[in-house]
Amino acid sequence: MDKENESRTVAAVDLGSNSFHMIVARLEETGTLSIIDRLREPVRLGGGLKSSGKLSRKARDRALECLEQFGQRVRALPQGDVRIVGTNTLRVATNAQTFVLEAQQLLGHPIEIVSGREEARLIYLGVAHGRATREGRRLVVDIGGGSTELIIGEGKDSILRESMYTGCVSASKQYFPDGKITGKRMTSAIIDAELKFYPVARDFRAGKGRWEEAVGCSGTIKSIRNIAQAEGWCDTGITLESLYKMRSKLIKQGHIDKLKLEALKEDRAPVLPGGLAVLIAVFETLGIEQMRVSEHALREGLLYDLVGRIRHNDTREATAQSVLKRWNLDARHAENVMRTAMSLFEQVEIDWNLIGDNKLILKWAAQLHEIGLQISHGAYHKRGAYILTHADLPGFSRTEQSLLATLILNHRQRIRMNSFEGLVTRAQKPGLRLCVLLRLAVLLHRGRTDEQVPDISIQVDQSKITLRFPGNWLERHSLTQADLKKECQFLKDAGFSLAFR
Repeated sequence: MDKENESRTVAAVDLGSNSFHMIVARLEETGTLSIIDRLREPVRLGGGLKSSGKLSRKARDRALECLEQFGQRVRALPQGDVRIVGTNTLRVATNAQTFVLEAQQLLGHPIEIVSGREEARLIYLGVAHGRATREGRRLVVDIGGGSTELIIGEGKDSILRESMYTGCVSASKQYFPDGKITGKRMTSAIIDAELKFYPVARDFRAGKGRWEEAVGCSGTIKSIRNIAQAEGWCDTGITLESLYKMRSKLIKQGHIDKLKLEALKEDRAPVLPGGLAVLIAVFETLGIEQMRVSEHALREGLLYDLVGRIRHNDTREATAQSVLKRWNLDARHAENVMRTAMSLFEQVEIDWNLIGDNKLILKWAAQLHEIGLQISHGAYHKRGAYILTHADLPGFSRTEQSLLATLILNHRQRIRMNSFEGLVTRAQKPGLRLCVLLRLAVLLHRGRTDEQVPDISIQVDQSKITLRFPGNWLERHSLTQADLKKECQFLKDAGFSLAFR
């Protein structure tokens, strides 16, 4: 049976600022998912973020101990069948890369740090798949440990996405550090959160045509829903009135250690005051009267996105095609460069130890390498790298987006070695090799004619590269030959040797 049609085990791991989650599922031949295992650990990674911006050793050890257990479940699964993402704390921690390297050893799979908007897209995808698709738009709210995501979407597609830097762990740490809960502290926490939401409130606020229902997800919102219903403050979902009653009771009880609330789990108590303050701010700022609650969130969205990649419905491909059209790039030239780059890749992928995702990144880099021309002809590779560094690219992790931008930056003129040193360790060597292939493909199509580039043979031995052209093709293309001679020096400066005949 063809592998992609077999029943196979897939997994998603969410390294959140408050909790780490793992979900394991069986992907059936029909494309449906059957959940077979779930794990959650309240690691509170965000609580270990020091004022210096570094994660404390204690928080890292706590997290790594959890991931050692997770690794026992997913380490044996094939590469490409597991997706692991880090969110806000790993986005902002200055020593995140050190932690990621240690964590990857335990898990046996790469970790992607996703942007806030990409996290929002994945959250919406999980919520949309977990609910019966309804007519009209919905607002989805996810309060994490260090950030809160707001998304408006319809059906399975997100339309508007934002990520705000406030969450249950960060708010609790800032306003209730010693566990004491007062009216003054709660008011300050709510106002601070409202100030963070205010710049985007106009786009997400309840109003005609914006959205028909509000849906909350994440552990914080589910915990508040469970408490509110167990205390008898509301029957379904969450209401603003129930949040006010919860606030009053927390202030009356006065301290995290003294909280006595129906359905409150012990591990949720330390971050409840901050989470409640953020949710009240969301309700008040966005004009929400009632919120339904979804059991699905980021990890389920990760699984569905992974299934899309496995079954050749990759969001990144749709994004690349959208960028190609939106920036009015020369599609025919991009296709020619891409086709040559793919031919070169397929000849060297074994000798250079390149993998399937490397091929995809090279493909998209070839298609988008001229994006900077829409701003300026001078140094357009720099303009293109800037665009792709800062653009909202749904489906791409930070690592993938950085690699894509680095390839665009270095596809012509000298190779900036320090730009590759800025990539995550696992992307540095393959990234430099992909850069060589992209440069050669672009060089061979510099004439921008409809004449087809002939089948070119490429052989590599570590840093030694040999190109072979058919017949007297090079003699008939003297400009290409001159470009190749210049390229020899550019590659030599980057540690490669190029020979052609």
